[in-house]
Amino acid sequence: MPKGLMMSNPGSPGSLSASRTGPTADPTPVPTPLPAPLGVPEVIRTRRAIRHYAPDPVPDHLLRDLLDLTLRAPSAWNGQARSVVAVTDPAGLAGLVRATGGQSQPREAPVMLVFVADCADRPTDREDIHRAAREAGAWSAASAEDFLASERAHRRGLAARGLLREYAVKDAMLAAAHALLAATALGLATCPMNGWDETAVKEVIGVADRDDLAIALLTPVGFPAETRRPPGRLPLGRRAFADRYGVPFGAPPTGTPGSAVRT
Repeated sequence: MPKGLMMSNPGSPGSLSASRTGPTADPTPVPTPLPAPLGVPEVIRTRRAIRHYAPDPVPDHLLRDLLDLTLRAPSAWNGQARSVVAVTDPAGLAGLVRATGGQSQPREAPVMLVFVADCADRPTDREDIHRAAREAGAWSAASAEDFLASERAHRRGLAARGLLREYAVKDAMLAAAHALLAATALGLATCPMNGWDETAVKEVIGVADRDDLAIALLTPVGFPAETRRPPGRLPLGRRAFADRYGVPFGAPPTGTPGSAVRT
């Protein structure tokens, strides 16, 4: 039974009250309370990449919540130069199966999220973003004008160095990371995917002619049809460093008793 959904069979034990017979029978099913929401640390520790999905559709309200949380991710200058396309149409999903070389996730999952990086400058979008920030009281009018001018100068520099795509993909990946964690918190499963053809993916979502757009990531979304154990991570000191690369975080300072001199 996918996590987060209530079963419709009134005789299912543990999900709805069992059917009773006789004059005191109550035909009204009693739903099992939904699990308590996970905290952020637990979400991070329990998230797994799931490759097999139940056929159950993702309810609209869950998908809407997921997309809303996804697009609250940070971005450079709050420029929000990224979008996400939720593909649920069978023809689109079939197209993504082909675009991913026949991988199982888009064949089984009811939703595929395609993260799109906007590599071009959108002055109108920026003006809307800055106007909203002023109206929300997040930025003063002077700050908004300064940010807008600074961002435009920064983007001109990126364009001159051919880095607009790189920066946009970074923003799209921040949104994708939010999606992976938000989905876990909502009782859904995901799996960040490699091994797809960008041209084919762009054709599926209707942007084959848009050189200003790039595909950053694909991930299925749905209810898991498998359970995966945490594979573990390297010890903290192997990948977390203090001040300089290669100096393990938390290691005793050089020269203290019991420490090795690092050269």
